[in-house]
Amino acid sequence: MKLRRDVFQAISDPTRRAIISLVALQALTPTAIAENFDYSRQTISKHIQILTECEILEQEQKGREIYYHLNPIGMKEIADFIEPFRIMWDDRFNRLEAVMKSRIHEHKK
Repeated sequence: MKLRRDVFQAISDPTRRAIISLVALQALTPTAIAENFDYSRQTISKHIQILTECEILEQEQKGREIYYHLNPIGMKEIADFIEPFRIMWDDRFNRLEAVMKSRIHEHKK
């Protein structure tokens, strides 16, 4: 069984989150990704490797170039973990909004 990196550890780094944001818009080569940072190409390659190992990024060979793009299935693990918290907070904010509206309504009487 192949072990893979922890997706949450991978996205904890701000540079890796920035890379995810870049490739979410369009597939990019490592050089194109690196041009957006003040780090060496090797440093960016290491970040890309980590994101690829945890299956957030996928690579695709096009001619001589390798392009990286976002793997929506890899992002699903993150979304699945966050979803119950989003639901909980939406519910809490909805209840708070209801209380605030009722207080405003009572105050206007």
